[in-house]
Amino acid sequence: MEKKQELKIELTPEVATGHYSNLAVISHSGQEFYLDFVAMAPNMPQAKVVSRMIMTPENAKNLLFALRDNVAKYEQTFGEIVRKTPKGGNPGPEVINPFQA
Repeated sequence: MEKKQELKIELTPEVATGHYSNLAVISHSGQEFYLDFVAMAPNMPQAKVVSRMIMTPENAKNLLFALRDNVAKYEQTFGEIVRKTPKGGNPGPEVINPFQA
């Protein structure tokens, strides 16, 4: 039986603080996926990219599956995540899904 190798991951204090993002812009080339995480503020004409991740298509798909799995586990523990819409139910053009590219 083959022993599973353990991966040690270092999280420096600078990285551990993280960056807040409420918008993700996703694009791709033939070789990579680009995930730009953006911090947007209401009534501000410009938003800043706070972090960019570049990954292979295979790793992007692995991220998709891992995120789907973690969202399911979150919802099992805390309940369904409900997407918010304005009162009246019509999101209209002014309400943007920040994670849709």
